[in-house]
Amino acid sequence: MKVGIVGAGAVGAACAMATLMRGCASELILLNRGRNRAKAMATDMGYGAPLSSTTRATDGDYSDLAGAALVMITVGVNEKSGGATDRSDPLGRLRLLDRNAEVYREVILAITVAAPDAVLLVVTDPPDPLAYLTRELAGHQRVLSTGTLLDSLRFRVHLGRRLRVAPTDIEAQVLGEHGTSQIIHWSAARVGGVPITDALERPGLMQGDDVRATIENEVRYANIAIIEGIGASQYGIGMVCARIAEIVLRDERAVVPIGVYISRLGVTLRCPVSSVGTAASKSLTLLCRMSNKLP
Repeated sequence: MKVGIVGAGAVGAACAMATLMRGCASELILLNRGRNRAKAMATDMGYGAPLSSTTRATDGDYSDLAGAALVMITVGVNEKSGGATDRSDPLGRLRLLDRNAEVYREVILAITVAAPDAVLLVVTDPPDPLAYLTRELAGHQRVLSTGTLLDSLRFRVHLGRRLRVAPTDIEAQVLGEHGTSQIIHWSAARVGGVPITDALERPGLMQGDDVRATIENEVRYANIAIIEGIGASQYGIGMVCARIAEIVLRDERAVVPIGVYISRLGVTLRCPVSSVGTAASKSLTLLCRMSNKLP
């Protein structure tokens, strides 16, 4: 199946590389406002692709998205250039919304005209509000955002480090916004069926509220710490996007915490979701497992 990536900046490049390495698509189309960048990126990745997959990476324009099963949208102002790296700023990534909404108003129509049956994956910050806008602009419901999947992985990683166990054996999720107002869902976190709060009481581990506060800060401000070091938070989200693409394209029925539209609430927000049907199907259904329990 064909996957498109609109935007070949730091995040778009990471999404492309991760998708190529996972080998979940037969063809990968890279679009960028400056096409030379997309062409060079596709060429560079294409030379190494035979080592990991048979995916064919090429550059293109909107018309080349025709037949795409899924399109990742990474265009827009990032946190660093948009001034969203202040830990004390209550707006956080929402500071980027107005500027990135203008960008989306320019690109979404072109994407939907070229690939009317594609699932659209919103990656740009803030993802949930932009996914809501994308749904309105595209005129269909096959719109996802990356939600809090990356935040949940960060939570699992930091818990794993404290408990000295593999993050893959930890079940833990972050709720709400992909941003500084996110909610760390301690009460539902488990490792081997044992509540995380009980597991953290093991002798030799940091005890009490200190460990919770430390982990929450590590998770909540992870992106800012990364940006301070390398200028962009890109690799983790790239791997997340490739995994979401794989889930949709292979119809895995995996349940992941990503952003979907909740009709009874009239908003797009993070919800445990499973894909049903192929990515190219107009009848793609999203099952929001917990939607009936939302306030």
